[in-house]
Amino acid sequence: MQSKALSVDEYLEQVPVERRAALARLRKLCRDTLQGYEEVMEYGMPGYKKNGISEVGFASQKNYISLYILKQDALAANLTQLAGLSVGKGCIRYPKPEKIDFVVVEKLLVATLQSAGSIC
Repeated sequence: MQSKALSVDEYLEQVPVERRAALARLRKLCRDTLQGYEEVMEYGMPGYKKNGISEVGFASQKNYISLYILKQDALAANLTQLAGLSVGKGCIRYPKPEKIDFVVVEKLLVATLQSAGSIC
């Protein structure tokens, strides 16, 4: 579901209350880890851009929380730690907020930060 929110703060105010803490924690982790990235609202969700190119995003979807890790090498390097989750090309789907392993998310973000690879 695409949000019409104009800011990430507004976006977080509009998500279901049971997901708000997890999404706020994802945001904090992105902001703390992705130094030099710009936080934006793009495609109806929060995103993080470097040199004008989106590399990370997250969203509250109808049936899950999605985390977009668009650097393919960063995602591939951590794929085994995502066992049991639905993972697509650049998208990790968490069926419930408590399924988010923030240690693994941080690894994905650090790998993105360090990656010179291409995005999907």
